[in-house]
Amino acid sequence: MEKSKYLVEVIGLGKAGLPLASVIADSGIKVIGVDINKKTVESITKGVNPIPEEPGLGELIKKYSRTNLTATSNLKEASKKCNVHIIIVPLFIDDKKQPDFNAIDSAAKNISKGLKKGDLVVLETTVPVGTTETRLRKILEDGSGMKAGEDFFLAFSPERIMTGYSISRFREFPKIVGGINNDSTKHALNFYKNFSNISGVKNSATAEMAKIAEGIYRDVNIALANELYKVAEKYNINYWELKDAAKHQYCNLLEPGNVGGHCIPVYPWFIINDNPSNSSLTKSARDINDSMADYYASKALKIIGNKPEAKICVVGLSYREGVKEHAYTRSIPLIKILKAKGFRVYGADNFYTNEEIKSIFNAEPLANDEELKNMDAVILMNKIPEYKKILLPMKKKIVDVKNMLN
Repeated sequence: MEKSKYLVEVIGLGKAGLPLASVIADSGIKVIGVDINKKTVESITKGVNPIPEEPGLGELIKKYSRTNLTATSNLKEASKKCNVHIIIVPLFIDDKKQPDFNAIDSAAKNISKGLKKGDLVVLETTVPVGTTETRLRKILEDGSGMKAGEDFFLAFSPERIMTGYSISRFREFPKIVGGINNDSTKHALNFYKNFSNISGVKNSATAEMAKIAEGIYRDVNIALANELYKVAEKYNINYWELKDAAKHQYCNLLEPGNVGGHCIPVYPWFIINDNPSNSSLTKSARDINDSMADYYASKALKIIGNKPEAKICVVGLSYREGVKEHAYTRSIPLIKILKAKGFRVYGADNFYTNEEIKSIFNAEPLANDEELKNMDAVILMNKIPEYKKILLPMKKKIVDVKNMLN
């Protein structure tokens, strides 16, 4: 199909969906972005970027707003107009590590009401293996009265972005797609090749598991780094020197630290839940990485000693530097652990307002950065260069998670 004949709806205008919609618009294809957040829709309509920390996104929104890129909260109407439907809404896990499909189910039900013969539906949200072929297919078929793979086409193409690099990732990073049948894969490939470096895999289940495997691979390797970091400390060895000394073409140890965000702490559970007897390594990695909050708290306790009601500040509240995102950030359980020990806990992160530090992280905001000097201990969670000058003279009081001060 020619570019001019595509009309695409991207459902979910978050940190992954909005860059995707903008890159598609930049390729010459008209896009309707759909989101339940009316402030996001209004911002895009005005040509204003609601995710200012994403380089290059603001320029695309300003350039294509109201031309190739429009936005709405009316999913049903958008679905009736479009012939390509991309679902890229969040999928969270609950306290029992089970996925919550509500957002995906809602998007699929609304799409089904406007689905037309020949339309293409693609799921980009990372999901448990088999979701596209079973759950999503059933909702779309039941709501439309049509058959997937024949009347309309259905595929899975996992997003592979990294917040802060999303625009270049969508354009240059290898992307895969797998349909529920060969015709679905072919139609998806023909669409995605207009704006991405796309290749096909055998089916949607293969594409689904490939994305999960990427997350597990990184989780396991970070867990190895965390384990070696703790062992190195026991022998009074600097882990970062060890990391460099061990590096060659067959060994590249990762940085130790906390593992947060929408991705790595979530995806392994899709495999662990369905395959408990075949995922012991995956489960162990999750346990090791989640335990690091306790480990860093114990290191702070050694610095403070027995001082009652000591003051401690957690610097770097987002799950990683350069991103305003608190989903599954380990600073939240860390602060909870510290408060349970009776400490007075402060929080500092340039991305968050004082009110957000109190409401999201349940920590006290600093009056100013100079107040860091009055802390009994500091846990530096992320590499935030703005704090380096004031923290360097305090190195003996600091748990430097990412080795920023060296």
